[in-house]
Amino acid sequence: MSIFIDKNTRLLIQGITGRDGSFHARQMIEYGTQVVGGVTPGKGGQKFEDKVPIFNTVAQAVQKTGANATVIYVPPPFAADAMMEAADSGIPFIVCITEGVPVLDMTRVYPFVKERGSRLLGPNCPGLISPGASKVGIIPGRICTPGPVGLVSRSGTLTYEVVYQMTRAKIGQTTCVGIGGDPINGTNFIDCLDAFEKDPATKAVVIIGEIGGTDEQEAAHFVKQKMKKPVVGFIAGQTAPPGRRMGHAGAIISGSAGTAAEKMQAFQDNGVGVAKRPIDVVDLLKRVLR
Repeated sequence: MSIFIDKNTRLLIQGITGRDGSFHARQMIEYGTQVVGGVTPGKGGQKFEDKVPIFNTVAQAVQKTGANATVIYVPPPFAADAMMEAADSGIPFIVCITEGVPVLDMTRVYPFVKERGSRLLGPNCPGLISPGASKVGIIPGRICTPGPVGLVSRSGTLTYEVVYQMTRAKIGQTTCVGIGGDPINGTNFIDCLDAFEKDPATKAVVIIGEIGGTDEQEAAHFVKQKMKKPVVGFIAGQTAPPGRRMGHAGAIISGSAGTAAEKMQAFQDNGVGVAKRPIDVVDLLKRVLR
């Protein structure tokens, strides 16, 4: 099995005719994802690659295709409206890849999406992939392979690195989820850990965090209190200086909170195996999967 997406996922692509949207649409179609439609205002009635219908609005697309998920590739000024349009059209799972969405916009989007019962992944995330079943976003399919390990990460690049090392070691994945590193996002570590705990195919979980905030500490407490499956983790930014933003908008150390050392200690205190380097995740997984 998998979490959030599977072979039955019927995907819309908002911004399918743009540079990024069209490139990744081809990648998702090639991987085998059921891409049932695209949305670009003003281009309704056309077809992408002569086979995927394009609609002017998400509501029209949902009505015609029965889509149950959407992925958003639109510029930052329009991303908030795209997310809210998707939620207002009844799509249960929304993935926003767009980077640079203003935090103020997300203060409106987050409650809007929640009130309508939709799940949002992102923004500023690489999406997710259930190897062999469905790919929604930009995670390269060629580095993944089906297997028993779930992965959730704040860092897109480290997601690719750790998944690649797992696949090389013949450790496959149920689902790999990139939640993004913005201060306000739709799906957090605990949401994913809870879903992996309930997924019978997932036997162990990898969590990849980074400096800034307390999400990793809260996730560690959840692991100890609620999870029976083994969890191993890695924290990026172990040499980052305080007060300087590193990569994501949320990756900043303020005072003594949010340091890599604090997060790694929280992992250790709550039974999460700690890797000092990304490649060490493989060795930790080999031990817990015996």
